[in-house]
Amino acid sequence: MAKSVFQFEAQDAQGAVVRTERLSRDKLLPAIKTIPATVVAMEACATAHYWARQIRDLGHEVRLLPPAYVKPFVQRNKTDARDAHAIAVAATRPDMPRVPVKSVAQQGARGLHTARDLLVGQRTQLINALRGHLAEFGLVGARGDAGAKAVIGFVEAGHPDIPRTLLAALRVLVRHWHEKVEAIAEIEAQIKAEAKADAVAQRLMTIPFVGPMIAHATRAAIGEGQQFDSARDYAAWLGLTPRTSASGQTRRTGRISKAGDQRLRRLYVLGATAALAKAKRHPDDMDPWLAELLKRRPARVAAVALAAKLARTVWAILTTGEAYDATRRRGQAGRLRPAAA
Repeated sequence: MAKSVFQFEAQDAQGAVVRTERLSRDKLLPAIKTIPATVVAMEACATAHYWARQIRDLGHEVRLLPPAYVKPFVQRNKTDARDAHAIAVAATRPDMPRVPVKSVAQQGARGLHTARDLLVGQRTQLINALRGHLAEFGLVGARGDAGAKAVIGFVEAGHPDIPRTLLAALRVLVRHWHEKVEAIAEIEAQIKAEAKADAVAQRLMTIPFVGPMIAHATRAAIGEGQQFDSARDYAAWLGLTPRTSASGQTRRTGRISKAGDQRLRRLYVLGATAALAKAKRHPDDMDPWLAELLKRRPARVAAVALAAKLARTVWAILTTGEAYDATRRRGQAGRLRPAAA
């Protein structure tokens, strides 16, 4: 699939190629309309969910395949025709994982997080540019929000050490920084409102350190979570489980894979980091599991381990339809209770 050109291949029940064609965008759906109801496979890449919904409405069964799992079926050099053939071959494998087709609402919700991440990155670029410029004239600010406000204050006040030839340009950067801050706040307010309006997201937010951002992003990314067979599968999809290399009697585990959804994984790690910071401020209330982990591992490693545990809890709450029980004994996993209780 591309923006304007699509490579099409049809196979019969025995796997023999019966048709191959290069189609333009406006001819794709008309061509598929002429085919009796069948299986249509595509890689789960950009615009795939849109086309999956369109083709599914024509009465076909749509299978979205992870691109990383299709790649081994590509023979020799990459071409569009060989890519299409690889997708067709991979789709016939009974053990081939499939990506659930996202709804319009899901993609819209995902888009909110994508837009927010873009704005956050631009905000960071702007404040770093201001810091770099002002440092050349001996004006520096501390790390964090307080330092950023101090740097912006230098520009807004027209500090005498800033050359007049540069001041106007820096004020443009400051103006854009304020615009990004306001835009981020607007999107975050929308995300929080949608999370509070969703009963499932509300149930997820009963889990400690799972706020509207994590709950909303999780719902947008995996829906009901039924595509995963276990909590560990979900944590592995997020890239929060260690890489494993095993041969014979030798088994080695390494760092986390960092596969899957990077934005969602980052939110879980941030939530776990906040939990860790609170636990350090109140050590008497620290979970024994976490306290023991901190004795053996650095804080950042413990945060990732806690993020993996948090993700497993989220999946359990999401798929069982039950609510998190905050009244639990120290050192035990959170018990589940019926949502109606």
